[in-house]
Amino acid sequence: MSVSLQGRYIKLEVIGAKNVRVPSERIPAGIHISIIVGSTRRWKSAIGVLLSDESVAWDDTVTLSLDVSPEILMEIRASFEFDRMLGNGEVVRKLETSWDALLGHENEPFDISFPSVRGVRPCLTLKATVLHSSDNQETALLDSITESGIARETDAGHERFATYVTSKTVSYLSDAIQHFQSVLDQCLVGHPDRAGALTNLAWARLQGYIQHDFQDINPVTSLFREALTLRPEGHPNYPLSIYHLVKALTWRFGKENFTAVYIHEAAHLCCKLLPLCPEGTYLRSIAAGANGVDYVIGECNKLSVEGSDEGIHIRRVVLELCPLGNKRRPRALDKLGWALRSRFEQRGSTDDLDESIQCHREAVSLCSEGDSERDGYLNNLALSLWDRFNHQGNHHDLNDAISLYEESLRLCPVGHKSRHFSLNNLGLALSTRFNKRGGVDDINRSISLQREALMLRPPGNPYRDNTLNNLALALKTRYGKLDVSEDLNEAIDLHRDSLQLRQHGHPRRHTALFNLSSALSSRFTKTQKNEDVEEAIRLCQESLEALPSLHPHRYFSYMCLQEAYLSRYRVQRKSADLSLAVENFRLASRHPTQGFPYRIIEARNWTVAGERHDHDSALEAYSTFFELLDAHLATQSSAISRREAATAFRGSQSMPVDAASCAIRRNDAPHAVELVEQGRGQQWSLASRLRTPLEDLTSASPELAYKLSGINKRLSDAQGSAGSADRTAADRAAMQYRRLQEEWGAVVAKIRDLKGFSRFLLPPSYEDLQAAARHGPVIIFIASQYSCSAIIVPTSGEPHNAPLPSITITELKNLKDRFARAIRDASTLGPKVPRNDLIVLLRTVWDEIMLPIVNVLEHVLNLKRHSRIWLCPTADFTSIPLHAAHPFLTKPDGSGKEPCLEDLYICSYAPTLSALVRSRQMMKKRARPSFVAIGQGQPRAGESKELLAVDSEIELVRELVPATVNRITISGDVQQLVPVTVNRTTISGDAATRAGALQALEENNWVHLACHGKQDPEQPYNSHFVMKDEPITLLDIMEKDIPHAEFAFLSACHTAVGDKETPDEVIHLAAGLQFSGFKSVIGTLWEVNDAYVEHVVKAFYENMFKGGVMDCTKAAWALNRATHAVKTKVPLEQRMVFVHIGV
Repeated sequence: MSVSLQGRYIKLEVIGAKNVRVPSERIPAGIHISIIVGSTRRWKSAIGVLLSDESVAWDDTVTLSLDVSPEILMEIRASFEFDRMLGNGEVVRKLETSWDALLGHENEPFDISFPSVRGVRPCLTLKATVLHSSDNQETALLDSITESGIARETDAGHERFATYVTSKTVSYLSDAIQHFQSVLDQCLVGHPDRAGALTNLAWARLQGYIQHDFQDINPVTSLFREALTLRPEGHPNYPLSIYHLVKALTWRFGKENFTAVYIHEAAHLCCKLLPLCPEGTYLRSIAAGANGVDYVIGECNKLSVEGSDEGIHIRRVVLELCPLGNKRRPRALDKLGWALRSRFEQRGSTDDLDESIQCHREAVSLCSEGDSERDGYLNNLALSLWDRFNHQGNHHDLNDAISLYEESLRLCPVGHKSRHFSLNNLGLALSTRFNKRGGVDDINRSISLQREALMLRPPGNPYRDNTLNNLALALKTRYGKLDVSEDLNEAIDLHRDSLQLRQHGHPRRHTALFNLSSALSSRFTKTQKNEDVEEAIRLCQESLEALPSLHPHRYFSYMCLQEAYLSRYRVQRKSADLSLAVENFRLASRHPTQGFPYRIIEARNWTVAGERHDHDSALEAYSTFFELLDAHLATQSSAISRREAATAFRGSQSMPVDAASCAIRRNDAPHAVELVEQGRGQQWSLASRLRTPLEDLTSASPELAYKLSGINKRLSDAQGSAGSADRTAADRAAMQYRRLQEEWGAVVAKIRDLKGFSRFLLPPSYEDLQAAARHGPVIIFIASQYSCSAIIVPTSGEPHNAPLPSITITELKNLKDRFARAIRDASTLGPKVPRNDLIVLLRTVWDEIMLPIVNVLEHVLNLKRHSRIWLCPTADFTSIPLHAAHPFLTKPDGSGKEPCLEDLYICSYAPTLSALVRSRQMMKKRARPSFVAIGQGQPRAGESKELLAVDSEIELVRELVPATVNRITISGDVQQLVPVTVNRTTISGDAATRAGALQALEENNWVHLACHGKQDPEQPYNSHFVMKDEPITLLDIMEKDIPHAEFAFLSACHTAVGDKETPDEVIHLAAGLQFSGFKSVIGTLWEVNDAYVEHVVKAFYENMFKGGVMDCTKAAWALNRATHAVKTKVPLEQRMVFVHIGV
């Protein structure tokens, strides 16, 4: 030591340390520095928390005399207690140095390195300052530290244990345990150091157990449990004691036959541990890492469903520790989202998938553009959206997924380590879109991307099997559309390579099995080599054996097995194969954990196979299709989203009529009526569920009626909210709506258990539907690819089938197109010019369609002339004016013209039988008559051309409606006419706004509406009446519930023209008014001519109020009389345009 330093002091600041690793690899409570001067320990620093980057910060200070010794010994030690230390802890490393070495840094911080520990050199950051005896010393001078016997014995145990870990010599472990046991023996119950002594002994024994040097772990867990009991919640060593017990439990779990109770307890303890481990600490990094919580989650997920629940619970705990603003929140969200998606893959729970998407959305939103992990967050969000598209069929999800994958790929240019993920995932999504839309560019790009991904995943890459599989799927998909044999053969080779990489026990082996099976079945269909189909069947059976009974992927195994059996049947014609194919159709379409879209497609394919091979299960297949479609549409929160969901399935619009045709060909006409009604009326049926009268239910169970009424109200309020442009808000609204639907389903199930309510809100039976024919037969026109016919539902008894042998679906489409041209051409002719083209077509309708039906009505049902009949057309029949069928012939005896349909009967239309039944049921609710005439001939600029005759039409109607009328009242079984005053109002011009007209519709039970009507062929729910400011859409009308409404005359264009894209062709303005409560509606099939409307209107109302009676059930008769009365004034196409709908 320099002579100039004698008599002085050194102020030593211990700032921090880096690269601190504990030789024994034990998790320390903290790290401290010990200074030995001479042979005496002079100072111990405070215990500093070891951080996850193996650094420690102290900022502790000591003042030492420079006269004691020129040399000092510095120790870095690991403490295993936060508060009261038992001994000095384990030596990390020692370093002898001198005062001169410490003081040669000009009062600046400096680093000193210690000998290496496990490959790194610990580094201590210090600052040394010389003090004179007169200086103001910040820290008192220290005397030597006295150590107890148990402290020295504990230190000896730590030294022996560290040597055991580094040397693997068991004798050192035995020595360590002997020392620790001795300490424990001295720390009896109540001793303040007993918990530390228990922990030291238990940890040493645990490491011996892990290294197979000891066999018994029971004492280990017992010791850790006692230590935890002595360190309750709030104790500074509580978190570390939890970790020790978790470690023992996870090892016990792994070595004792994976007994679930141990890993479950470990998971429970982890939920307590993580909130107590601050971010950035070494303890947290270990506890939450691969050998801590992640291991526990992984092992729980391997066991049972409950395990996955525990794992997600832990992820939720982690997320709670990462509030907004915490930099780790995106990762926590991403991991929770991934865990939820993993559980979805196992169980098929839509709630899990929706929450997964919410987590990933937030993770992406919190991740800046330049964040290195953004591409991964984008990929994970896209993957969950792609899953949801497959599960629920919302095309927005697929579009969003592809956009996110594209962005992720842009963030991963050539050379980026994660590029292969983006290539693989985008390729898969494009292949999915090709399957839905058929864009060849999509499938070609998909294959190109997958090939690039495969190059980036050479043999040995852990993800190679995935890309092999996905490239094979894309090639097989292209083969299915473009029939390129090379694609199929390559796909099979790639599938085999993927399967080779997914040996027994691989979690995704089952997908490789059924995908290869499907490709082999396709090749068998082409080459008819029996070995292909035999292998395909064997592979599917193996995939089923690998999957739990409720795993969502069993659907694909059933589907591929069905493909194999069906392809073999088509070649070998063995009935057993067809039966097996049907059984797998049944299993796939009814697999409860798979999403509705896949199951609906499978049910659709089942119907096709049943029809093609004339199998008895065809009707079951149709019923299954309708049940699944109904359940799928019920999850959609708006009429528009329900329609989008329905149109997503190719061929769905023909299913109701094909089902009816199937039932007819099997001589089951009642079932045909049920099926066509169930299929065509789904949109209206789903909308009307929430308006079901509950009087009878209230009498049987007031509690259930109250519950259902409340849920109906909440569902009604929630309708449409899921259509928000904000996708996060839309997702939340959709989740809420679906959960309400689940509540609704649970209540309805309880109601069906009540006596007399077994069919509550189920599709109506034939007996229920026959009520539509109470006042006259209903004729359902079936236009199917398999046959065209009419089903006549009589007032009582079985329905009658009237085959239409002269009509095929192709001829019907041609007839529809010819009518459209003829009506368009007729509009250009003068009023006196004969409508020869129309006459020819109407004669065809009479001869080939209506005459066979009339023969049944007259000769089988003995229906009297001028009786009421209701026409219920389907498919292209909806575009043909059936009511105007006319032979245009002179009677054989020359006594006059042969009668047309409207000479024989009073014709009305029924959108569906259920709608007609509902209107009849609501006829009991009659209010005091009020009539409003709404006219808007001058819409806002640019909306439509001016209608010059509207004002005069409105004035004419006002004059024709009497001030006093007779109303039918019912008292018991007695009906009588009672004179009442009619409240008459008109709204026109600037007053005929959207709000004003809607209010008038609600406040009046009789309405005449004269304005422009617009049918939207792309989105029928946007069809509308044009008002002064904004239009009244079909959706506006449907939202109204007007049970007292009776009659509406729609003097506007295209008000009864339906939707051609869904099974519900009857989505139009007139049907919407009937749904909202109007029992009787006059609508139009095409454009009305302003010049002729008044003639029809005048004749109609003169007949309607003849005799002074105001009765909406007279409307059909009044329209029949009116069109006869104006024959000489109004051309044929302008008389035919008006139709009656309803009672």
